[in-house]
Amino acid sequence: MPFFTPLPSMRTIVALLLAFLTLLPTGCSRAPDASDASSGASGDRPVVGVSVLTMTHPFFQDLTRALREEADAQGYDVLLTSCEFDAARQQNQVSDFVVRKVEAIILAPCDSKAVGTAIAEANRAAIPVFTADIASLATGVEVVSHVATDNYEGGRRAAEAVLEALDRNGKVAIIDHPEVESVIMRTRGFREAIEEANAGGANVEIVAQLPGGGVKDRAFRVAEDVLQAHTDLDAVFAINDDTALGTLAAVEKAGRTGRVRIVGFDGVLEARRAIREGRIYADVIQHPTEIGRIAARSVADYLAGEEVEPEILIPATLYRQTDAQSDSLLVAAL
Repeated sequence: MPFFTPLPSMRTIVALLLAFLTLLPTGCSRAPDASDASSGASGDRPVVGVSVLTMTHPFFQDLTRALREEADAQGYDVLLTSCEFDAARQQNQVSDFVVRKVEAIILAPCDSKAVGTAIAEANRAAIPVFTADIASLATGVEVVSHVATDNYEGGRRAAEAVLEALDRNGKVAIIDHPEVESVIMRTRGFREAIEEANAGGANVEIVAQLPGGGVKDRAFRVAEDVLQAHTDLDAVFAINDDTALGTLAAVEKAGRTGRVRIVGFDGVLEARRAIREGRIYADVIQHPTEIGRIAARSVADYLAGEEVEPEILIPATLYRQTDAQSDSLLVAAL
């Protein structure tokens, strides 16, 4: 007799199917994004969407920490995301904010021009948009308020440090990141201050200006190329501290420490330590916690019906080795 299994009854099949269905999730959800941080929203407070350039850099870590603390004090929650230098990703994050019907959006754009598409989408949904640290350069879109370092003056402070380091005579390169407005303003301020100094008798030549992506590894490769092309290079203006630290690695590898002076921008701990040790000449110091607090407060004021300034610029300061030697936070970290 052949072996066989009797077919189950229809009642049995239905019962098994129902049991299986109870094990399935009741809805679809997006896989978690590694750049997203839980907002802790309880559902009974307004929510503001935030998308920043990156969360791998201490500057944005400090900025978003202060922003969330101030938002909490102002009575609203923050849905925090990071685009990690990807303009398409930032566009998707803004689209998600629109779907969620957030009360407002704060952006630190990945690309100051490409971000216009995302801002336009929020404008169409009548969601107010604010920018922090990096401004939008897109036309035909509306941003309520921009809060940032005074990057133009910061670039001039960087030029001041280079002129000081070179005794107003020498060759300098700029390693920049021209996709973002803040860097455009820094390099503009730097170039104009150098031109003014040269008109007054200085002799500083800018021999190269190359994009380093604002990250260490790419800046390292660009700095290597610059050092090989300009064996008489005297200084580098690095538009942020990741760029400065990548440049420092290239200078040290080339055996030109002390001969090529580096001026950075940000004031992260690792760069300040290098300044204390004399490996980086100076840094232009930003204040990210102030940017975060003021941006969060500006959103709260606007949502409360108060007027807010269309642009709020925070002064930057120059940080040299003498400052590093008396820096209590740096000493405590050593």
